[in-house]
Amino acid sequence: MLNSREMAPEMTDVKHDALANVPLQDKQSERDHRDLRIDQVGVRGLRFPIQVLDRANGLQDTIATIGMYVDLPKEFKGTHMSRFLEVLNAHGRIVRIESLPEILFAMQARLKSATARLDIEFPYFLTKKAPVSGLESLMDYTARFDATACGKEIDFVLTVQVPVTTLCPCSKAISKHGAHNQRGQVMVSLRSDQEIWIEDVIAMVEASASSPLYALLKRQDEKAVTEQAYENPVFVEDLVRNVALKLNAHAHVTWYKVEAENQESIHNHNAYACIEKG
Repeated sequence: MLNSREMAPEMTDVKHDALANVPLQDKQSERDHRDLRIDQVGVRGLRFPIQVLDRANGLQDTIATIGMYVDLPKEFKGTHMSRFLEVLNAHGRIVRIESLPEILFAMQARLKSATARLDIEFPYFLTKKAPVSGLESLMDYTARFDATACGKEIDFVLTVQVPVTTLCPCSKAISKHGAHNQRGQVMVSLRSDQEIWIEDVIAMVEASASSPLYALLKRQDEKAVTEQAYENPVFVEDLVRNVALKLNAHAHVTWYKVEAENQESIHNHNAYACIEKG
């Protein structure tokens, strides 16, 4: 004869089976009565491996921080957050940029939404040679893809953030010895009717500044970079205008926004300028 202790596991299993058959409430699908549509709802801060096109090497592996959003009709209380991850993981362990429309359309279908949006930000690396020694090193930049599907229409914006050196023209003009310089951050966002290489955007920005930045410089390189900056002074206003002229001349750019911010070396504030066109 079995005692009560020997019966306990079987009784527990029966209890679990009974609970497993109880339907779980779907609170998100309940009706909301506040009559307010939500423009974007979803997940952000998600880290995921991606591959991006690299002109020198074909593909570059990197780690992106991703945001995924859809609109929420006014009648629904909430969205199903787990479905965003289901869609992303269903497209493989590595997200390729060519698959973005497919992911957006899958988000629309899975979450029953009219619009879907992906924000993908990642470090992008270029091999750069020091100007005199020729020593190679990896330089990192920040790139971002903003892709939105509204119905079957896809909107895509490329953003690249490029650090540069700027030297103040006014300081050079009025100073007997030297001139103050600063590190600047230039952010270029653009739409185009054909694919534009991240490398091309970086090249436009670096050619518009007093000097590019490098990860590795020997003494002779430092001399060359310092002298190059001194011979090419630019205000923050010059910087955005120089980049804008290059974008104006690009046959495939249909819209752009150029922002530059200099971390001033002799002021306790930053200098900023912006041009938008399209």
